[in-house]
Amino acid sequence: MITFNDVTFRYKKKKVLENFSFNVEKGRIYGLLGKNGAGKSTMLYLMSGLLFPQKGTVLFNGDNVAKRLPSTIRDIFIVPEEFDLPNISLMKYVQINSLFYPNFSMEQLKNNLKFFEMEEDVNLKELSMGQKKKIFMSFALATNTSLLIMDEPTNGLDIPSKSQFRKFIASGMSDERTILISTHQVKDVENLLDQIVVVEDQKILINSSVMEIGKRLSFVEDSEGKHLQDALYALPTLSGNKLILPNSGGEETPMDLELLFNAVLLHPQKIAAMFNN
Repeated sequence: MITFNDVTFRYKKKKVLENFSFNVEKGRIYGLLGKNGAGKSTMLYLMSGLLFPQKGTVLFNGDNVAKRLPSTIRDIFIVPEEFDLPNISLMKYVQINSLFYPNFSMEQLKNNLKFFEMEEDVNLKELSMGQKKKIFMSFALATNTSLLIMDEPTNGLDIPSKSQFRKFIASGMSDERTILISTHQVKDVENLLDQIVVVEDQKILINSSVMEIGKRLSFVEDSEGKHLQDALYALPTLSGNKLILPNSGGEETPMDLELLFNAVLLHPQKIAAMFNN
């Protein structure tokens, strides 16, 4: 669905991507992870045609996103980390903006608002940041674009709303849609994701399905130190260690995404070797 071909992008004083290549496939929920400054948000804006590469191309279903063809931009929606909404009612906002998206569903929008316990009859300027995010994400999912991009979607949401968010995203997924979530709040989304991508220093350190990760790695808590010497990564805890081990027995364990992220950053070659083989 999305292809980065040898993309180079720089701001005035900083090169963010250089000769960068990457693919996003249809029908999956991606988790895009990386430290601050790794280029995650830049990647999202390049995908959505809000930034343009100095070199290389970003393709959406074979079309150059930088050309901003109507057939392209009507099928991509991005929810940025920071945004503002106009001083109008929600229904006026929908009346104006839904026209750009041929697959927009008013019925779906109403259902999305119910997920977040939000009313239809609201003025957008009178809402808190968390409420605005719920409204904007509800509209985004109702556009039914093939590609939905979300940058730090759970920032500003309280704990009950984060649980609602997970149900909300799962309800809007289909085989024809791709959702890409960039976040530092990995605990908020780890049970949603199909594919994990970790970016660092203009490189993809890992790009693998959750299923493949489960086949190759085991995530265990070891209170007695029995498996410490075999660990690919160990995180000390009050009760012992959290470990990532090679999955030699073939029994899958629940993935600890935060543990995996830290392991990939600390031992990128060791973890990557588990998948390159």
